[in-house]
Amino acid sequence: MVDCLSVKAGEGEGFPNSDGKSWFFPHSNLAMDIEAVAAATEERAGVFAGAWGWLKGLPEKLKNKAVEVAKSAKKLGQDDPRRVTHSLKAGLALTLVSSIYYLSPPFNYFGVFGMWALLTVVVVFEFTVGATLLKCFNTSFGTLCGCALGIGANNLAYLFGDKGPPIVEIILILLFLLGAVSSFIRFNPRIVKSYDYGVLIFISTFTLVAVSGYRTDDILQLADKRLFTILIGGATCLVISIFVFPVWAGQDLHKLTVSNLEKLANYLQGLGGQYFNEGNVTTGDMAALVQGYESVLDSKSDEDSWANFARWEPAHGGFHFRHPWKQYPKIGDLARQCAYHIKALDDYINSDDHIQAPLMEFRNIIRESSTKMSSESSKALKELALAIETKTDPSAANPHVENSKTAINDLEILALQAATTENREDVLAIIPIVSLATKLKEITKCVEKISESVHELSRLAHFNSVEPTISPERPQLVHAGSVVPVSDGDSIDHVAITVHA
Repeated sequence: MVDCLSVKAGEGEGFPNSDGKSWFFPHSNLAMDIEAVAAATEERAGVFAGAWGWLKGLPEKLKNKAVEVAKSAKKLGQDDPRRVTHSLKAGLALTLVSSIYYLSPPFNYFGVFGMWALLTVVVVFEFTVGATLLKCFNTSFGTLCGCALGIGANNLAYLFGDKGPPIVEIILILLFLLGAVSSFIRFNPRIVKSYDYGVLIFISTFTLVAVSGYRTDDILQLADKRLFTILIGGATCLVISIFVFPVWAGQDLHKLTVSNLEKLANYLQGLGGQYFNEGNVTTGDMAALVQGYESVLDSKSDEDSWANFARWEPAHGGFHFRHPWKQYPKIGDLARQCAYHIKALDDYINSDDHIQAPLMEFRNIIRESSTKMSSESSKALKELALAIETKTDPSAANPHVENSKTAINDLEILALQAATTENREDVLAIIPIVSLATKLKEITKCVEKISESVHELSRLAHFNSVEPTISPERPQLVHAGSVVPVSDGDSIDHVAITVHA
């Protein structure tokens, strides 16, 4: 028995379990249990301390979060105060339409269908007048077609019997056909662009009227109340959107087009200072100019949506009803094409090839032509932007376009002459100069295309012609002299002009 209770040194006293085989050591287990309890207690204390610290700092965190949200909301309103006005207008529309549900006379007629007017305001009221008009048209037309076809489907089904499976089968077949066709139509890009919401409203209205007609005796009343409540909600949105601080998509599109052309012009104006270190263009100024033309690359979605909405807007702000809004996205596409070429030029200027390869003498050779080209292109774009902004004839940009084309031709000639040198190292050194000339030529072509597109806009929109101004100090001479023609036998080196007093 004594041999059975003996343990190894260092293990403490051991006692056999009831089975006589396994052993446990109370001294060792007791120490482990104490350590486990201490660790668990310490862990709980840490959890409670962390929770208390979180609760203690919660008011300060909530305060900081509230201040952050308030600053964000303030900045959002300051960036465009029209957002605040739009929010107030939406609240006003909901308040007015809710009278259908709260006042007794309208509620007695419409009943719970008055909620459709409120839902219409929620989904129809948009930021711009054009977007609201488009949504109202889609909702009204889709509801009208859905109600009409839903009533027609029920009448057609009842031709096969008063009640029973034949009616259900006919309605289900019509639901399947119209649902499938309508869903397929939504894949059309033109439908998606302008009428996708109307198709959705048509499907939902047709389904509601057609299915409800099987259980409802007066299907005409159902369709009538749904249609009129939607028309009331849409009409309320239109009146408030047009007559209470209106936001016109056409004006925003007009301003965006002008701004994009000005941003391109500003970069080309500072190009000489960036490449040839001319002028007072600082690094900060150049960074702002680069940010400006890069923003032009991201303006396509706004241009397309505003052009689509502007077509639905009535005459406003000097824009007649059939103003050629489709011409603005064309100008925008050309402006973005020019911005892509400018980006390629900017990447080249900031690359290592620009810093190391061109020799100073070659850079001096092309200095005048390059700066003239960029300057004239900048002036042309500014004149085009001013013509769009003031709705005047853009003919003032024509001389600058021609001057930029002349400058780029001179630049190509200089690059070709430099390439004929016999020094191979010089030939390799002017390759970046030729690359620069190519990029500048592409920009010049884009500016010329933009000019043609703006002239087309001026013709379609009937921009005002600019009358030539006459300086009072130097009055224009009209019929003040005569030109003497030169005969065939005379020399053609000069032309004689006689000016009468």
